[in-house]
Amino acid sequence: MKTLLGLCLLVSSFTIAQSPVNGFMKKSGEGSVVVSYSKENYSKVFLVPNEIDGVPVFNDVSISSISLFGEIGVSDNFNIVLNVPYIKSEGNASDAVLENNGFENVRKGVQNLKVYAKYRLHTLNFENSSLDFIGAAGIETPIGNYSANEGLQSIIAIGNEATTYNAFGVATYKMNSGFFATGQLGYSVRGNDVPNALLSEFKLGYAASKFYVDAFVANQLSDDSGVDILGEGFTGFFPATRVNYTRIGINAFYPFTDSIGITAGTNTYISGRNLGKATGSYGGVVYSF
Repeated sequence: MKTLLGLCLLVSSFTIAQSPVNGFMKKSGEGSVVVSYSKENYSKVFLVPNEIDGVPVFNDVSISSISLFGEIGVSDNFNIVLNVPYIKSEGNASDAVLENNGFENVRKGVQNLKVYAKYRLHTLNFENSSLDFIGAAGIETPIGNYSANEGLQSIIAIGNEATTYNAFGVATYKMNSGFFATGQLGYSVRGNDVPNALLSEFKLGYAASKFYVDAFVANQLSDDSGVDILGEGFTGFFPATRVNYTRIGINAFYPFTDSIGITAGTNTYISGRNLGKATGSYGGVVYSF
């Protein structure tokens, strides 16, 4: 069960897929390292007030990522989480559009270093189940040489070029049979004129001795200080837009040994504001110790 319940599931290649922390804790000295590849595509955009077909300038966008993810138990109740993704964002603008505007169809590079700490505050034990209360906080800061201030070119930027400070409260209910439910609520304070946001996520899943699966719904609600693309106050600086979304998906994990396993999942946006209507998937190799 160490490999399954200690597995820290992957975040997506992009910044707004799932929470950077989960509801499980690793024991002291235990950890996992995950190398993953993910890809998502979109040809529709959630704008205000309507969803539109076709991405402005670039027609459709494909985002791929190679991510290095790790989590280690400093103690049974204190874990550290690290994540660094390399992202490639590719548009499909015509040669004429690229030449006339001086644009390029590709932006790529290392995005942000993400460092989080998780602390188990309290556990309630019942006859056949338990309930954990966890607090988590972290920072995400750009380490790659990318820009989010290139006008319409920034439609395919690989990030917001912003340092963010996030805090979460997490509750995880686990049954001895393997079924679990975990929910979290958090707040993100963001620089570079990116609106702060309320974050939430809920998962239902099953963790058996040889298999793990969960289904999730994740939400972001940005402060109303942000602007809408092409709306009042929009200057072409995309990080300042108000981004809301609801995203659903599934994750799975299968261990071949106590140390080696594979993980995979898929997810899609079902509603949003000022972002692409993307569907994505990922796969990765997990090493646990």
